[in-house]
Amino acid sequence: MSKTFLNRVKNQYKELSETERYLIDYIKQHLNIIPQISIVKLSSQANVSTATIVRTMQKLGYTGFTAFKIHLKDEVDSSSEFSIVEKIDKKIQEAILKNEQEVVKTIQLLDSGTIEDALQKIIHSRKITIFARGFSELIAKEMMIKFQLLGKHCELHDDPNIIRTISKRIDKRDIVIFISLNGKTKELVEAAKNCQDNEVSTILLTANQNSPLYELCEISLVGFKSETSYFPDYEVRSRLPIQVMARIILDAYAIRTEEKMS
Repeated sequence: MSKTFLNRVKNQYKELSETERYLIDYIKQHLNIIPQISIVKLSSQANVSTATIVRTMQKLGYTGFTAFKIHLKDEVDSSSEFSIVEKIDKKIQEAILKNEQEVVKTIQLLDSGTIEDALQKIIHSRKITIFARGFSELIAKEMMIKFQLLGKHCELHDDPNIIRTISKRIDKRDIVIFISLNGKTKELVEAAKNCQDNEVSTILLTANQNSPLYELCEISLVGFKSETSYFPDYEVRSRLPIQVMARIILDAYAIRTEEKMS
């Protein structure tokens, strides 16, 4: 039994409700399985709410149930039952590191000159048209709304047939922004070819430099995409690098708009 845990229980026992005391007693009696169960499972087995578990842990000085299990693991390191806590923690750390790498490396890859070129194209365009498909549509919608809030005429198209048709009619005074993680979406590639044939300026936000869209677009911002995917059976890779670049463009445009008004 953890000495620190027992001391905390002793010091706070008078402050605990009857239900919280019952939970503490249950944990004491089943300490060997605690590292292997989730807060939901403990809630079910002990017949208390998850809110009660969290509140009890906080009264004992822990930030939550997981923090409590990690403290137990640190104190009873020789026990094999606690190894699962360390494994879970490492997996979560790997997930955090994956996202950190995508953000940091994307920013490192960006060239200030390319950002400035894209910004100037956007500023001097009559209208912005954004083409996106799949999960990239969420980023495209955010861009459209924020450009509109800043007074820029902007529209978004995500239907394949509409993208193919509209891309043939865009005015040379306008600019098209393509948002595509892999740069290979068929209708977007076709639309980029139409823009190139009609001498319409294009900007690409992507994570794939070796793609048809990269070859066709005038200005390309390329982010870093991790090879690790926690959804390997589905094409739902993180759009985090695209989102980072989109926000940089939006923030830069907002700054320039504010400078122009002041």
